Amino acid sequence: MTKESNQPDLDARARAVLKLLIEHYIRDGQPVASRTLARELGSNLSPATIRNVMADLEDAGLIRSPHTSAGRIPSVAGYRFFVDSLLESPRIGSDVVETLKIGLEQRPVTMGQWSARTELLSSITHLAAVVTLPWRDQLSWHRIEFIPLSEHRILMVLVTDEQEVQNRLIETDVAYSRSFLEQAANFLNDLFQGRTLDEIRQQLVCDLQRTQAGLSEWMQTAMTMAESIVQQTLAPGQEMIVSGESNLLDFDELRDLSRLRELLDTLTRQRDLLRLLDMSVRANRIQIYIGSESGYNSLDACSVIVSPYRAGGRTLGVLGVIGPTRIPYDKIIPIVQVSADLIGASLQSAH
Repeated sequence: MTKESNQPDLDARARAVLKLLIEHYIRDGQPVASRTLARELGSNLSPATIRNVMADLEDAGLIRSPHTSAGRIPSVAGYRFFVDSLLESPRIGSDVVETLKIGLEQRPVTMGQWSARTELLSSITHLAAVVTLPWRDQLSWHRIEFIPLSEHRILMVLVTDEQEVQNRLIETDVAYSRSFLEQAANFLNDLFQGRTLDEIRQQLVCDLQRTQAGLSEWMQTAMTMAESIVQQTLAPGQEMIVSGESNLLDFDELRDLSRLRELLDTLTRQRDLLRLLDMSVRANRIQIYIGSESGYNSLDACSVIVSPYRAGGRTLGVLGVIGPTRIPYDKIIPIVQVSADLIGASLQSAH
């Protein structure tokens, strides 16, 4: 579930102090003093012992001291230890699950519906939410139509099983009749319906290389037209939707103007974020990037929790949330996982 790391060897006392300190900081966003921990731990540990433990945790790089406070806050390494070794079994309320089911179980087929699902994830978590749309090469061919606009101009219309519509206008040297275009469309729909665009692209490459092995002239023409629109459909690459960026303004640690500008620029340009999400697709499991672990300076004060969604045994995209490093991990992790499972199930049922 998490990023691999070398964990320090902490005894039970140090683990208890670190866990309580991080839980306090996640909840309140304020540096935690030893006397705060002493009150909650009661007679189990003396204030002097807690101060010594905190000094050891600081030496180990798991907590640090802000310049303006006597208290301590977690470091990236401290959060990583917490997520990997101290986090109790994540739980998700039944009311949250029901809200997610209502909003995510229906098959998302339009850009507007994908946006609504991203906004739902953002509203539930009170963080920024992100989703990549299904990889275009995994979209399935539903039907193609050839519409004659004039003697030498044809509009090709490809509809995928996600109800995406791709149009391409072509100029031809030959004046094709309406009946020929209908025959060509029927031929291609019989051949390709239900298959992914990636599978179709590979077949087209093979078939067009062996035209002398049995393909008639009109079949060659139909296949060439199909290749043209498939290549165009696959060209744009994967698209991403981001919602709830304004939620990030609710966290004091993200309000620094230069840091906020850099973060919002990353969310707007999307290039760096897409690279990070692509790593998560290839990991094929929920991923948590804390602060500098993302590799991008603009995300140094943030945590990114993402999970791939799957259908038909294939990973189609990624969804997740972005917020400060003091994200309530025990609540957010299962929300992201359940959301990915629900979207995957909705796409699976469609196939």
